[in-house]
Amino acid sequence: MSHLKLFAATLKWHGIKLLEKQDIARRVFLHGQRYVSSGTSEPFLSGSNSNYVEEMYYAWLENPKSVHKSWDLFFRNANAGQAYDPHLPDQLERKASFLQSHGLAQTPGKAEKLVEDHLAVQSLIRAYQIRGHHVAQLDPLGILDADLDSFVPSDLITTIDKLGFYGLHESDLDKVFQLPTTTFIGGNENSLSLREIIKRLENTYCQHIGLEFMFINDVEQCQWIRQKFETPGVMKFTNEEKRTLLARLVRSMRGRLNVLANVIRKELEQIFCQFDPKLEAADEGSGDVKYHLGMYHERINRATNKKITLSLMANPSHLEAVDPVVQGKTKAEQFYRGDTAGKKVMSILLHGDAAFAGQGVVYETFHLSDLPSYTTNGTIHVVVNNQIGFTTDPRMARSSPYPTDVARVVNAPIFHVNADDPEAVMYVCSVAAEWRNTFNKDVVVDLVCYRRRGHNEMDEPMFTQPLMYKQIHKQVPVLKKYADKLIADGTVTLQEFEEEIAKYDRICEEAYTRSKDNKILHIKHWLDSPWPGFFNVDGEPKSMSCPPTGISEDLLTHIGNVASSVPVKDFKIHAGLSRILRARLEMTKNRVVDWALAEYMAFGSFLKEGIHVRLSGQDVERGTFSHRHHVLHDQEVDKRTCVPMNHLWEQQAPYTVCNSSLSEYGVLGFELGFAMASPNALVCWEAQFGDFHNTAQCIIDQFISSGQAKWVRHNGIVLLLPHGMEGMGPEHSSARPERFLQMSNDDSDAYPEFSEQFEVSQLYECNWIVVNCSTPANYFHVLRRQILLPFRKPLIILTPKSLLRHPEAKSSFDEMVSGTTFQRVIPENGLAAHAPHEVKRVIFCTGKVYYDLVKERKNQDLEKQVAITRLEQISPFPFDLLKEELEKYPGADLVWCQEEHKNSGYYDYVKPRFRTIVNHTRPIWYVGREPAAAAATGNKNTHLVSLRRFLDTAFNLEAFEGKTF
Repeated sequence: MSHLKLFAATLKWHGIKLLEKQDIARRVFLHGQRYVSSGTSEPFLSGSNSNYVEEMYYAWLENPKSVHKSWDLFFRNANAGQAYDPHLPDQLERKASFLQSHGLAQTPGKAEKLVEDHLAVQSLIRAYQIRGHHVAQLDPLGILDADLDSFVPSDLITTIDKLGFYGLHESDLDKVFQLPTTTFIGGNENSLSLREIIKRLENTYCQHIGLEFMFINDVEQCQWIRQKFETPGVMKFTNEEKRTLLARLVRSMRGRLNVLANVIRKELEQIFCQFDPKLEAADEGSGDVKYHLGMYHERINRATNKKITLSLMANPSHLEAVDPVVQGKTKAEQFYRGDTAGKKVMSILLHGDAAFAGQGVVYETFHLSDLPSYTTNGTIHVVVNNQIGFTTDPRMARSSPYPTDVARVVNAPIFHVNADDPEAVMYVCSVAAEWRNTFNKDVVVDLVCYRRRGHNEMDEPMFTQPLMYKQIHKQVPVLKKYADKLIADGTVTLQEFEEEIAKYDRICEEAYTRSKDNKILHIKHWLDSPWPGFFNVDGEPKSMSCPPTGISEDLLTHIGNVASSVPVKDFKIHAGLSRILRARLEMTKNRVVDWALAEYMAFGSFLKEGIHVRLSGQDVERGTFSHRHHVLHDQEVDKRTCVPMNHLWEQQAPYTVCNSSLSEYGVLGFELGFAMASPNALVCWEAQFGDFHNTAQCIIDQFISSGQAKWVRHNGIVLLLPHGMEGMGPEHSSARPERFLQMSNDDSDAYPEFSEQFEVSQLYECNWIVVNCSTPANYFHVLRRQILLPFRKPLIILTPKSLLRHPEAKSSFDEMVSGTTFQRVIPENGLAAHAPHEVKRVIFCTGKVYYDLVKERKNQDLEKQVAITRLEQISPFPFDLLKEELEKYPGADLVWCQEEHKNSGYYDYVKPRFRTIVNHTRPIWYVGREPAAAAATGNKNTHLVSLRRFLDTAFNLEAFEGKTF
């Protein structure tokens, strides 16, 4: 083997790039060639002897103490590039004598063979570490390969083949080889025979555990994993541990309800009563199937005698959709407990193999794992790999060899394990937990198992997987396998095993009997996130009222002053930002706010009250439209930042504002989970543009819209969705308000009964709140109301773009001071309102189009004939306030005007509700853009033409004469 091949093989073993070491190696040889041994005609460090020196050199690189001190001195001098040392020739002479006396340098051929054999053994060890999982016995059924490639490495097939691949022979099997420092198979021994090396590698890497970790680029982490699995005797269990494991297997054989029953310890009678078809539901809402429900439980950890709280998240059939929700809740629990290192709270995600490989939210969630404002300091992922997705074979379900390959993107180690080996499963899981605790990184446990029956109780799997299920029907269940093993080795007796089964049967029977006494199902007993004390005061339900949302003028002024400053010394900001801050200060002096300052004041007021505020999304720190600037950046010191919001008061709640990864599905799920942990926080997610929420539609549909109905789960998350037609193209215009309105649960045909607390009662009964504010003050108030309400509902805010800097879109302090409140409807307050019987038309609208209408009305001098009323809260529909408006203008035409196309926006939602108010006696005419497939035009001229057209219609007082409805 040439020097270059030896170098390449050795360097590959050590993970060292060849080019990085060539210069050092060249210096070694250049120095060495000056020194000639007295007993040979060739330089001591050239020719075949140089191969042995290469081996010594790389052993020295790993550990200088592993070589003789004379070699250590030589390599130190060579590495340092030192000049000729007159003492070195004598040292090398002694070295040559030493080698010959030990039979290690008898002939050039033998020396080269010795080095080559050592390198071959090292490469063989590394091959097992890298590729051993390909030949591990992972499938309990014994019919599928470990991965889809059916790849069996040629260097790991049989002993003879692997020996030949590395230039070794059967005669080498009993030779003793020194082990490299990158393996722990020797235990306390530094060298082993080749036969024993192969045996121990086979036991570690090719049995019931398959390890994927050598792609990790951290040497310490790789060494840690090697030590945990390679060290002889590590996977030993005491007889007591084995007996406990057998007892747990007895309890877990009930299958899909195992997590609820045995991990979370849900009372069995509560589980059994779910199966009673005659059970009545006591809670409002739809409820959900038993397999989707969550659970919250406190129990004692028997090993530590400490209390542990377990929360199983309720989740829909959309499989991996719950992943980011769990992570968000975990982050919140860590935040509220001050657990910055993840030592008090952690998450475990349970996946299916087909879903883990097939659903993109898994990838999005992984990529949140190490981001500063999203990390949960490591998650344990358990993949229940039953080798089938409903009826779909893995070869039709994924392109990657393993379902777990997505985890490689974050350098997470992947531990495959044959689930029919309970002891291997237990050991792998304990190592996974220790990994997470040691490195605070994600880890994946791939439980390779099988599905004994169909996808559900009614399914027939033989339709589609006949061969697999023929084998499954022959398969001895894991409980019997393990029991037989323990009985055979004397750990338990057959009688003890049968008594354990009978004991648990009695527990189940007694629980089933008790479950028959339950006549009513309380979904609230299955809450995964209870908020103790929130819904009651002194044991009594909270009053269904909402206090005024305004704050004192002193508070407004103080927040405005801080928002206009840089509260950190020697902090250099951008010149353009200086102008923005000066403008904020001027507004504060003039008692005026724009959109960004109103938001600042709402957030800041909560911080003073001890309410945590979290704002997350793409580019939210500055704001997509460069209006927010909640994080200031030093222009002279890289990565030095300042968040003025956290400098409002000495004692205040923290403010978290964080740019997210380019993800909507994963990030919105995360923020939903964060909001779930506590009602005493304002958690906002902002889409970069409103319509970008469509890639998070699953979270919106399955959790936000229907979460309370299905799982009695309140949530106060706020969605900020920039919305407005500015001729900027279909992808940056509409937040699709019609979708949220279509999923609102208020009845368009039911005329409500009005009461003193109608506003709050209506909010309590709705599934979410949809608003489109037209003033900064109303935006301020709706954010404040979100926390001051005695309950929590999701809030959808259609936020503006052009109104962020619109000169007319400003509010006075007078609209925000103590005693003021959110206006669900802003009625006409101009000339038309002073003589309502003379008004010929009332235009109802929402959001930005109001400013276009006001401008056009003034241009046409119709301020007395046309009244314009704004709906600020669209859902739940403000029946009471709009009834007053309609009665105020009895002789006027009623027009709904929107800038959105007719088949989108609000018209289909508001029309039947207006007709319900007037009992179908007056028409509500539509004015706006014609129906269209795209949300908006990307041509500025087309946009302006269509705007001109519907504005002309809106103020044409003869437009609807003679038309019927």
